[in-house]
Amino acid sequence: MRHGSRSGLGDVALSGRRVLILRFADVGVATYASLRIVGEPSQTVTWVIDGALIGDVLGELAGALPESVVGESIADAVARALTAGPFATPDTEAALALRLGSVLLSEPAWKLLLRHVSTPRAILFVSPSARLARVPWGLLAMPTAVTAEAHRLLELVDVLMAVPPNIGNASRPRTGWADRRERPALLILDPRVPGQRPDSALGSVLGRPSPEGLLATHFADPAARQGILPAVSATTELFRRTDVDRDWVSAMLAAQPRRLLYVGHASAAEDTAGRADQASLHLAEERPLMAADIMSRRMPMPPRVALLACASGGDYRFDEATGLVAAMVLCGAQLVTATLWSLPTTAGYRQFAGGSADPMADLVVAVDQAHDQDEGGCALNGWQRESMRRWRSGDATASPLYWAALVTFAVDGAH
Repeated sequence: MRHGSRSGLGDVALSGRRVLILRFADVGVATYASLRIVGEPSQTVTWVIDGALIGDVLGELAGALPESVVGESIADAVARALTAGPFATPDTEAALALRLGSVLLSEPAWKLLLRHVSTPRAILFVSPSARLARVPWGLLAMPTAVTAEAHRLLELVDVLMAVPPNIGNASRPRTGWADRRERPALLILDPRVPGQRPDSALGSVLGRPSPEGLLATHFADPAARQGILPAVSATTELFRRTDVDRDWVSAMLAAQPRRLLYVGHASAAEDTAGRADQASLHLAEERPLMAADIMSRRMPMPPRVALLACASGGDYRFDEATGLVAAMVLCGAQLVTATLWSLPTTAGYRQFAGGSADPMADLVVAVDQAHDQDEGGCALNGWQRESMRRWRSGDATASPLYWAALVTFAVDGAH
């Protein structure tokens, strides 16, 4: 295990991919932005975005998400998002994507991106401001004034999130993927929170486990799992466990897994009243595991972590970005996939969308498979592109409520 203080974004260039960095900073009512190419400072473009325009388009985005607004229950919010909000149909989603792309990226920025479309794809690292912390950047559509076709940002580049500099530059343990890739994967799948009924707010995310279900069969496939922690006699035993407390997690992490996949509930810290390190994961114990707990216990994280839980990727919403993603990085992770907003559970999706589709399970499988690829973050971008194409072709089960919610934070040249 190595220690150091270098953030290593530039190391990505060693893979043969061009690297671009998109940064935003809130200053008073305006937000300042820049787009630059690593190693080519003369091509940098900058622009300023009016706060009123940002407020309007973020209001539209909020109306698309399955999260309660004033006077709404959680069920009402999920119903709105799936049946009436901007993410309910391809046409309304495309309109919102175009609005986001027009407001947040200037015409020179789009043209710079177009000039550097390449094979393999360039990698764009995004460092958003607090106002823009929940923007699904890959979804942004290019204004038709720039080109005749509304390309999405995800189609032009692979989109990753830059880890905040105070985290990336901190002294921390570092374990490379190559050092762990033959180790088992640690799976924490829908742990049973004490006192919560399956249909309650902190109830089941994935539904009743079945041996014939997509996830159980996926994890039963030796080619897909390459070894799993915890050891189980049947894959259904991976789900809804009652022994997953912080001591259990610490013991499993001490076994040096190659990666961690958590699917369950997270509680985000309050934007105004709370601190980022109060964001927490819910385990099979009364007290949730806060980011502060993870850091204070120095839980040894593997090089890759996926947190498929409500708004687990909310670090940038705070001036001191020490949330769940930061906790994973400060404890050893180099690649962390998280979500920008709450995902409808399997039961919630089926209640309001009908049918037997299970986009939540599809997402879990996609992340699990991508994180085993050499370029885990870029592999997940590939699945997001495929899902976006399915959605635009009319496949309602490829809802952007799922694929657009995923963001991958990278540090130390990981991608």
